[in-house]
Amino acid sequence: METVAKPWPALWALVLGFFMILVDSTIVSVANPKIMEGLNTDINSVIWVTSAYLLAYAVPLLVTGRMGDKYGPKNLYLVGLGVFTLASLWCGLSGSIGMLILARAVQGLGAALMTPQTMAVITRIFAPDKRGPAMGLWGATAGVAMLVGPILGGVLVDGLGWEWIFFVNVPVGVVAFVMAVRLVPSLKTHDHKFDLLGVALSSVGLFMLVFGIQEGEKYNWGTIAGPISVWGLIIAGIVFLGLFVVWQAVTKGEALVPLHLFKVRNFSLANAAITTVGFTVTAMSLPLFFYYQLVRGMSPTQSALMMVPMALFSGVLAPFVGKLVDTVNPRYVALTGFLLMAVALLWTSSLMNADTAIWLFLLPSGLLGIASSGIWAPLSTTATRNLGPREAGAGAGIYNTTRQIGSVLGSAAIAALIGARLTAEMPAGAPQGASGVSGQLPEFLRAGFSTAMGQSMILPAVVILVGAVMAVLFAKPRAVDAIYAEFDGVEGQPRSEARPR
Repeated sequence: METVAKPWPALWALVLGFFMILVDSTIVSVANPKIMEGLNTDINSVIWVTSAYLLAYAVPLLVTGRMGDKYGPKNLYLVGLGVFTLASLWCGLSGSIGMLILARAVQGLGAALMTPQTMAVITRIFAPDKRGPAMGLWGATAGVAMLVGPILGGVLVDGLGWEWIFFVNVPVGVVAFVMAVRLVPSLKTHDHKFDLLGVALSSVGLFMLVFGIQEGEKYNWGTIAGPISVWGLIIAGIVFLGLFVVWQAVTKGEALVPLHLFKVRNFSLANAAITTVGFTVTAMSLPLFFYYQLVRGMSPTQSALMMVPMALFSGVLAPFVGKLVDTVNPRYVALTGFLLMAVALLWTSSLMNADTAIWLFLLPSGLLGIASSGIWAPLSTTATRNLGPREAGAGAGIYNTTRQIGSVLGSAAIAALIGARLTAEMPAGAPQGASGVSGQLPEFLRAGFSTAMGQSMILPAVVILVGAVMAVLFAKPRAVDAIYAEFDGVEGQPRSEARPR
């Protein structure tokens, strides 16, 4: 294992950039109505502003984790931060929905270069039994960023315009770049060959799957163009992803996804669990903010302030949870967090009527924050505990990929579900997807719209319960001495006769 004299300053430098890119995963949700109005577009197009970012973020993560191992995590982080910051400026200057979607895709690529490096550095500079507080900070950053995004977005949209949710990244990106140059150490690199066929199979498969799910309602789950149909795309995407897994198993070269890592029970379970978290956090935002703004007539700032209890509880409690998971089996902490999150989402769903007292929504918001604080650190600690230095980049890339795949699928699935529920619940002749309506909906549309949004919130609640099942199955963490015994202490290579169990 590698150590540095001052690991915490390095971690804080990385956390700033990590916070910024995760904020951008959710900050757009509160600005969607204003972007629709400002760029004269519809709900299906504006959802791609988020999905393009998440898709471009998710697809390269497997290879960017390996690139960090080969070229140095610090170097990859700095390149990604530069791309992300410049793309943020481009997003703010976009004058059409097509240009904004393209700029968001480039922004997602920058985020993909950065994210695995943060987790890989933690894995390499902190010993397994000292990793809890570090992962606690990493987890708190992830949790708080995905909750603070809508709050910050609301303030910026109301005060300065939707463009400023992107412009604000420019000065933050410059500060983060300077901090990383000064504080992040240059770690030892490991040579890797890149599986280009694996990259192609996974990229094409994921794109087909997400596009088919998200656009299904728009094309009535039928023909898109010529012989291309929605279900054809979805099935083809699944086939491509299946071929990707088969290729990873049979390739004679260095696999993009080292499948032996999935023999580690907790690594596999933590990856499955974080997928449900990515799905849920992304999926819950869209119906909630459309409800607050279009049914209750709230401004973006007012609707974002409804998330304050969630952000406060998550930010305050997450560091304590980080310390707790070094001494308590993470299974119990994560399970509690998952169950509380499901309860909070179902509670919110039950309140989504046209005339519910608005202060009541603050209660499940606070519960969501408590739940979130108990999820991020236990999962990241569990996923990385048994990984050696050479596997840090691959492991971090896989873990972050599964989280982002969850987010992409959450965005696509909730868009499809919202469209279906609006069709079912809104009166005949209502504007499709509420597009074309500025500000609060007419009173005769509010009940149906509220019902549709409330029904949509049930989906993330059900998915997060799958994460709870994964947490129940976590094995007890192994002793640190047993983990170190499997590595030679020089290059972090696993001994030939032993693999992490």
